[in-house]
Amino acid sequence: MKVVIQRVTSASVSINGAVKSSINNGLLVLAGIEDADDDTDIAWLSNKIANLRIFDDENKVPNVSVKENGGDILLISQFTLQASTKKGNRPSYLKASKGEVAIPKYEKFIGQLENDLGKKIFTGEFGADMKVALLNDGPVTIVIDSKNKE
Repeated sequence: MKVVIQRVTSASVSINGAVKSSINNGLLVLAGIEDADDDTDIAWLSNKIANLRIFDDENKVPNVSVKENGGDILLISQFTLQASTKKGNRPSYLKASKGEVAIPKYEKFIGQLENDLGKKIFTGEFGADMKVALLNDGPVTIVIDSKNKE
């Protein structure tokens, strides 16, 4: 599983012109799921996201997690994170899981993040044409691949 994590002061996702979810201070997480992802990927990534110390403490040092500062998480499925650009100029999405495989993993990821964060997280809608708006804080953007544990 690949994720892009952005520290935000605000983020929202709209579907068909209507806002489905929005957050203020917290993390916007874009997640790309592949068939090889399993419960260990979900657990490892969820724990990493909830405890990643990328918010400033009182000394302006990034030493506080979203869990510690009470921030929110907006999780958006994004199959294009699994794109391969190795050949040609048209990305291949063969590595991205199809809905029947990805949706249960995405739902499990939501539940695990809620458990690790200790509160509800906000989401988009799997497979929908979503418009995501954000105000990146910092900017701070981190990419994590659960297969490489980095």
